[in-house]
Parts: sequence; structure tokens; C-alpha cells
Amino acid sequence: MLNEVLKKKNLSVVRRAAEYLAEYSQFAVSSITRYEALRGLKEKNATAQLARFQRFCANTQVLAVTEEILDMAADLWVTGRNSGLAPKDADLIIAATALQHGRMLVTGNTAHFSWIPGQDWRDP
Repeated sequence: MLNEVLKKKNLSVVRRAAEYLAEYSQFAVSSITRYEALRGLKEKNATAQLARFQRFCANTQVLAVTEEILDMAADLWVTGRNSGLAPKDADLIIAATALQHGRMLVTGNTAHFSWIPGQDWRDP
């Protein structure tokens, strides 16, 4: 979802991002989310996008992964596996980061996370 927030092309995403900023005054992302976006931009050698992303991160709360978050991610993994799912570790760490900080998980991957409170900002 972060890529869609940065691109500002989807009106629903733009509106929901503005609502989020009105409530929290700045974006917050997991350090894992930052890493995934950064590695993708570096792989593509997208220097203009990389500079824009670095400016975004300078004004964004990047939430570190803590032992508590990893413990919660492990619990989520067990819940997912017991439900017959094959959750991915990075996604669970991102979800646990949001939950640990009392934030809503914002993802375009809601089908895989219907059992975790979340929102897809592309939905009107």
C-alpha cells in the first residue's frame, strides 16, 4: 500500500491517507516495510524515486522491530498455520508492528490477512 500512497494516483488511497494524516499527523511504517520499498527501488536503480522515498521517510515514523513485535508475529504465524494458511514472515512482522503500536494494518493483501484487523485503502 505504501507504493500507492507515494504514487498518489488512486483517489480512494489519497483520501484515506489524508484521513490517516489528520488523525496521526504523520505516517508510520514498519522498518520491514521501509526495507522492502528501499530494496525494490535500489534494485531498479530508480534514483528519482529513491530520493522521493528518502524525503518521505524523513517525515515518517519508522517503527523498529522489537522482541515484543517478533513474539506477536510468532503468535500470528501459529494462528495462520493452524488455520491452514502459509503466512510469510515479513508480512506477519509488518502486521505485528501495526498491532503492537495500536495502528490498523493497511495492506493491499487483505485476502491473505482476513484474520488480522486491516484495511485496503483502495476500497471506497
